[in-house]
Amino acid sequence: MNRYTSFFIFVFFFLSIIGIQAMNRMNSFHPGAIWPDDNGVHINAHGGGILYYNGTYYWFGEYKSDNSNSALVGVTCYSSSDLYNWKNEGVALRVIEGDSLHDIAKGCVIERPKVVFNKKTGKFVMWFHLELRQQGYSAARAGLAVSDKITGPYTFVKSYRPNAGIWPLGMPDAEKNTDISKFKNIESWTPDWLEAISNGFFVKRDFNGGQMSRDMTIFVDDDDKAYHIFASEENLTLQIAELTDDYQSHTGKYIRVAPAGHNEAPAIFKKDKRYFMITSGCTGWDPNAARMLTSTNIWGPWHQLKNPWKGDKADISFDSQSTFIFKVQEKKDAYIFMADRWRPLNPSDGRYIWIPIKFEKEQPVLNWVDEWTLDVFKDEKNE
Repeated sequence: MNRYTSFFIFVFFFLSIIGIQAMNRMNSFHPGAIWPDDNGVHINAHGGGILYYNGTYYWFGEYKSDNSNSALVGVTCYSSSDLYNWKNEGVALRVIEGDSLHDIAKGCVIERPKVVFNKKTGKFVMWFHLELRQQGYSAARAGLAVSDKITGPYTFVKSYRPNAGIWPLGMPDAEKNTDISKFKNIESWTPDWLEAISNGFFVKRDFNGGQMSRDMTIFVDDDDKAYHIFASEENLTLQIAELTDDYQSHTGKYIRVAPAGHNEAPAIFKKDKRYFMITSGCTGWDPNAARMLTSTNIWGPWHQLKNPWKGDKADISFDSQSTFIFKVQEKKDAYIFMADRWRPLNPSDGRYIWIPIKFEKEQPVLNWVDEWTLDVFKDEKNE
């Protein structure tokens, strides 16, 4: 084979690869379908969140194996300029192997990682729900990792239960001083038990060790203040907790939202000075009807609205659970609702449900669509 033949063979294969990549490029969203990355492999970033930085979107999520929901790899990162096509940037936070007692030892549970950029420190900050290896869901901790580079690697910093030794805002002295021993023998899920929860039974129970932190998200407001929003009190009450200026600790300022309401999977956004939070009920891996809450102040009061989903499968959120909400850049009032379609028997096959948020009478609405594009939103420059 002469050098000319070798050259032409190389050019042929190169052009073939380019052609295949072009054929595989996405130009629309297909909720619930396999979503291939730049390598043609289904994106593996479950329970994730989006960070827009320097003209690029970054998607962080849980790496799921074929047979286990435990963290056997860690948190993955993907990047995109158009939201349709994603490049696999690798593992952003890797679990620790060889030390079974480490907080993020291989086999722990890492869920719903969210990454934000701190303008003051120049660091990328990742928070996630952490359960310690072989301890079920008893730890209920918030985990923290940081990096100087958006794609990582992220360095694990600590995990803990937030706001130990601190009462939530607005909790009456009578509730703080209540003897919780009288509640211990109340039968679960009875009206008396729910009233006890609403009045802070679990807050007081967990007061010294910190509040339970499970399903979570991070929200950065217009003034760059950041908030950790998480399911607490055995998933019966949501809590909103302020983060320090570097986003790496809690300030001790927090509130309870919908006490005893049994909410998880919080996703939040802000439009026209009003906050909206979409959550899920607690039914394990099985889907249920979404809930929606709203407030004009992050510190409440929060009021419950109707299920934002519309359609014949609204009562199971079209077989999905809320994950994150983000704004599309250079589009007016353009917000995308992210949800997961969990597959506990084959976790890596879990699907992603991305739906454009519509507004009816200034309230968010989710309508199922099999396929859609960003053209559903108006360009800001044309407004």
